[in-house]
Amino acid sequence: MSETQVKQQSTAAFYGQAVLSFAVAIVATAIGIFRLETDAWVRAFLGIAVLYLVTSAFTLAKVIRDRQEAGQIVSRVDQARLEKLLAEHDPFDKL
Repeated sequence: MSETQVKQQSTAAFYGQAVLSFAVAIVATAIGIFRLETDAWVRAFLGIAVLYLVTSAFTLAKVIRDRQEAGQIVSRVDQARLEKLLAEHDPFDKL
């Protein structure tokens, strides 16, 4: 009745692709802001906005991951309690 859950783990290629994609996006955005033909304060503002966006994205991803992991733990505890109740229950006890 108990199921062993397989822990999903990303491959090295997927991890590398994600890191490379993030690096390319940041570098491309930085180059775009740097080469923008406008005042320095506008470029600085855009740079700060990009940094804020990146940190917010990381925070959001962490919060979503933490919530998902907490839900999995609660689900495992509930499943263990149910299995214990079913194991202790004797349907022919009161006949």
